[in-house]
Amino acid sequence: MKQNVIILAAGKGSRMKSDLPKVLQPLGGRALLAHVLDTARKFSEDIHIVIGHGAESVVKYFDGMGPMQWVMQEEQLGTGHAVQQAMTQIHGEGRSLILYGDVPLVSSQTLQALLDKVSPGAMSILTVSLENPTGYGRILRDENNIIVAVIEEKDANDQQRKIHEVNTGIIAIETSRLRQLLPELKNNNKQGEYYLTDIIALCVKNNIAVESVLAQNDIEVQGVNDKKQLAMLEREYQKTLADHLMEQGVTL
Repeated sequence: MKQNVIILAAGKGSRMKSDLPKVLQPLGGRALLAHVLDTARKFSEDIHIVIGHGAESVVKYFDGMGPMQWVMQEEQLGTGHAVQQAMTQIHGEGRSLILYGDVPLVSSQTLQALLDKVSPGAMSILTVSLENPTGYGRILRDENNIIVAVIEEKDANDQQRKIHEVNTGIIAIETSRLRQLLPELKNNNKQGEYYLTDIIALCVKNNIAVESVLAQNDIEVQGVNDKKQLAMLEREYQKTLADHLMEQGVTL
């Protein structure tokens, strides 16, 4: 089945306190976005990257690094709006996988499990259980443990904020379904943004099942918003490489 990948990479990253665009911040000597691209190419060469802040620098960094389509998001009006911009370049059927330029360590095995759950009657989202879910959108399930919505923390009530299963933002869905649902997104929330996560409630409304894959650890879905998080992921990345080398017989 034809697949395309949409990578959202338009954020400014003001908490990085750096003139360098967030997705160009280095992890293991390479840009965060470069790690995401490596994983994306295991699934498709049809890759669309939504850029905004520092767009010129991002495009220049990746010049000559293989096929990819750049999509400009002039106004940052939310993740749903970003995907809408990318859809102007995407034609035909198949599946769409949506990733983030500042989430560099998600594994191809996890993403394959996510894609395997996509069907004409179902989309899939990647979730993770966090001891401290502060800042994340919570997964809402009904009495049958079926996902019915994702609610952002700013819009959640006190009871909903106690939920530990959260949305990573990474989803897989049939392209035709995505094209059908995106125009239905509304920005009637406290941020005035078009949330991609509202696709979940729209799927429920349209009798499209919402399947989920639980990430094995929070590291692979960890986003980078500041230098502290970047340093933490750097150590995890080094540890993964060291473990691999030692498995090959290298003494460290």
